Amino acid sequence: MKDTVLIAGAAHTDRIHDSATKHVTGRADYTDDIAMPEGTLHAYLGVSEVAHATLRGIDYTDVLATPGVIGVLTAGDVPGVNDISPTGRNDEPVFPTDLIQFHGQPLFAVVAETRDIARRAAQKAKIDCEALPHALDPIAAQAAGYGHVTAPLRLERGYVGPALETAPNRIQGRMTVGGQDHMYLEGQIAFAIPGEDDDVVVHCSTQHPSEAQHMVAHVLGVPSNAVVVNVRRMGGGFGGKESQMNLFAAVAAMAAKKWNRAVKIRPDRDQDMTATGKRHDFVIDYDVAFDAAGRIQAVDGSFAARCGYSADLSGPVTDRALFHADNAYFYPKVRLISHPMKTNTVSNTAFRGFGGPQGVIAAERIIEEIAYATGQDPLDVRKTNFYGGPGRNLTPYHQEVKDNILDRLVTELEETAAYRQRRADIIAFNAGSPVLRKGIALTPVKFGISFTATWYNQAGALVHVYNDGSIHLNHGGTEMGQGLNTKVAQVVAEAFQVDFDRIKITKTTTEKVPNTSATAASSGTDLNGMAALNAVEQIKARLVAFAAETWNVDPAEVVFHANEVHIGAETLGFDAFIRQAYLARVQLSAAGFYKTPKIHWDRDKGQGRPFYYYAYGAACSEVTIDTLTGEYRVDRTDILHDVGRSLNPVLDKGQVEGAFIQGMGWLTTEELWWDEAGRLRTHAPSTYKIPLASDRPRAFNVRLADWSENRELTIKRSKAVGEPPFMLGISVFEALSMAVASVADYRTCPRLDAPATPERVLMAVARLRAGG
Repeated sequence: MKDTVLIAGAAHTDRIHDSATKHVTGRADYTDDIAMPEGTLHAYLGVSEVAHATLRGIDYTDVLATPGVIGVLTAGDVPGVNDISPTGRNDEPVFPTDLIQFHGQPLFAVVAETRDIARRAAQKAKIDCEALPHALDPIAAQAAGYGHVTAPLRLERGYVGPALETAPNRIQGRMTVGGQDHMYLEGQIAFAIPGEDDDVVVHCSTQHPSEAQHMVAHVLGVPSNAVVVNVRRMGGGFGGKESQMNLFAAVAAMAAKKWNRAVKIRPDRDQDMTATGKRHDFVIDYDVAFDAAGRIQAVDGSFAARCGYSADLSGPVTDRALFHADNAYFYPKVRLISHPMKTNTVSNTAFRGFGGPQGVIAAERIIEEIAYATGQDPLDVRKTNFYGGPGRNLTPYHQEVKDNILDRLVTELEETAAYRQRRADIIAFNAGSPVLRKGIALTPVKFGISFTATWYNQAGALVHVYNDGSIHLNHGGTEMGQGLNTKVAQVVAEAFQVDFDRIKITKTTTEKVPNTSATAASSGTDLNGMAALNAVEQIKARLVAFAAETWNVDPAEVVFHANEVHIGAETLGFDAFIRQAYLARVQLSAAGFYKTPKIHWDRDKGQGRPFYYYAYGAACSEVTIDTLTGEYRVDRTDILHDVGRSLNPVLDKGQVEGAFIQGMGWLTTEELWWDEAGRLRTHAPSTYKIPLASDRPRAFNVRLADWSENRELTIKRSKAVGEPPFMLGISVFEALSMAVASVADYRTCPRLDAPATPERVLMAVARLRAGG
C-alpha cells in the first residue's frame, strides 16, 4: 500500500482549525449553548467563608423558603461514595461532613428554577463552625507540622554530599515560584440529563471524559456503563479541566437523578477561581557545586509545593517538577526531593507543563547564579552544561538523552537573533542610561513527552466509512482550541488519500471510545493520531484485500491516490470504490488503538524511562525596565522550536506563540494572593492580570525547526507542542534579571522571585543599589 500526498488538507501542511470560523463568528457550540429541555433546573454552590474549621451544622431554613428553590444537595444526598479524588485517595469529598479545609470550599448546592435564584439563595445558609488554625503556604505548613498530601519523590544519582563539601565553588539559595490561574474563557460547567433506570447523560467541559464518567458513577453508586459523558469542545482548559470538572459533573448528575429533571451548574468567575485548583506554588532550595569554568559538579534540590487540602494530582505534578529540574543540563551528581505539602487552600491541580515549568526555572536559576559568580555570559554557562555524549547524557531519573539537538538549535537561534551583538549593545546602553535599563537572555528547554502514569499512554479511535464515501471520525481526545481534531482528521485524510472536507469530526463521548486518557501531557495528537491511523489501516487492509481478489491483481497494485483508488490499470473514484466494497460486504468500520512503546517507570527506585522522547526549543528575549517604577516592556522575542515533522505548521506555530505568552504571564503579571484569613483576593479579571495584547513582545519572531524529525516512531514523525514552549517564557524572566543586575554592574544575581511584578523588580533594583 503506497501513499502519496496530493489531497487537500494532508498532514504536514497548513490547515485552518476546523472550528476557526465558528469561533470568530460565535457559531461554535459549547456546553452552555446546548438547548435545555423543558423543566431544566439550575444548581449553584454554597461555599465556606473560613479557611479551616470544624463544621457543626448548616441551617437551610431561609434557603428552602426562597421562592423558586427546589431543594438542597448535601453530603447526605450522595447515593454512592462521597469522594471525587482523581487518584482514589478518598480525601476529596463532594461536600464535607465535619471539617472545612479551605476558604471557598463547596459545602452544599442549591437547586432552583433559575441560576439567579440558586445563586442568591446559596448566600442565605447559616453555617455553624468552629475556626481552627490554618496554614496557607508550604513553609507555614512545614512549620505547623502539616504532612504531605502524597508520598514525596527522591531522585538520586551519585554521592552529592561529598561533592558539595569539597567543591571549589558552592552556592546555596532559595527561590519562590508563584502559582497561576487557568483563566480559560469558558468556565467550569456541567449539564446532566437523567435517563431511565440508572442512566444519566452529562455534557460538560472536561479534558478527561472517562474520569468524569467514572467519578459520576462512583458518586451515584452505579456502574460506568450507566453514565455517558459528552464533550464537543471547550473554551480553553490548560489542565484546569482535567480533574476539577469532577465536582460539577457529580453535582449536576446527583441533582438530575434526585429530581428527575435536567440540571445545569455554571459558577460565576469569582466562584470558579476560588473553588477550583491552580498551578502549584513552589519554594525551591538549591545547593550547587561548580568549577571555575562554570561546569556543574553536583546539585542538591528541595522542592516544596503548595498542594492544597487534598492530593488531587499533586503527586504526579511534583514528580514531574523533579523530572524537569535538570532542564537541558547534565548534573554529574544529583539529589532532588519533592515535598508536596498539605495546606488550607484549594487543591492545586494540573496546569500546562504539569510541574515541568517549576523544575525548569530552578535549573535556569542555578545557571544564572553560576554565571554571575564566574562573571560569564549565562548563555556560555548554559552551553558548558548541556547534555552531551556518553558519560554526560544520563538524567537524574536514569534515562539516557539520545535525541539531543540543543547545540544545533541554540546555535542557530543565537545567530539568527544576533544575540552576541545585541548583548554587547545592551551592556553599552546600560552604561549610559541612568533610568532605563535593558536585559537579554537566551534560554533553552528540554521537555519529556509521555504520561508518567504509564497506563495513561494509550488511546482509542473509531472510524466509519459510509457507503457514499463520507468518513466519520471519533477519538478519545478532547478539543479545547488547540487543533487536535484538525490534526487527527489530517492524518485520516492523508491515510485514505481523500480531501479533508470529506471527514466529519464528532464530539468526544464515552459511548464510542471507552477508557480514554486525559487530553493532557502534550500527548493528545501523539496518542489519538496513532489510534486513528490504526483504525484506518485496518479498513484499508480489508479494502486492498477486496480489490486484489475482485480485480485479480497483486495487493501492491492497489494504490489510494488523490480521491481515487488505482487497481492495476483501472482507476475508480473513492466514492465508487467504497460503494463496490459495501456491496461486497466489506467491513467499513474499525476501532483503532495505540499504546506508547518503550516507556517504563519505577517510582520507588526513582529510575526508568518515563518519557518516549524529548521536545526542544529556545527563546531569546530582550526587555527594558524603568528603575524608578519597576515597570517594564518586552521589546523583542525570537523563538526557534522543535516540533519534529509538523503535522500542521500554522497550528503548531500558534501553539508556540500562545504557550510563550502564557508562560511569560506566569512569570511576570499573574500573581495569586491570599490574605491572612485564607481568602483568595485575586479572584476575578479585575484583580488577576493575565497578559494583554499590548504586553506581547514588540517584535515577535517565531520559527519552527523544520529540519527536525522525531527519531522515535510517532505520528508522522511529529513531536508534541502543547506544553514544551510554555517554558520559553523563562527567557523574559531571565532578561528582566539581567536588567536588574545592571544597576550593580552585573556582579550579583538579583534572585528575583516569580512572578517578577513591577513591585518585585523595583524592590530588587533598590536592594542591589543598596548593596544587598
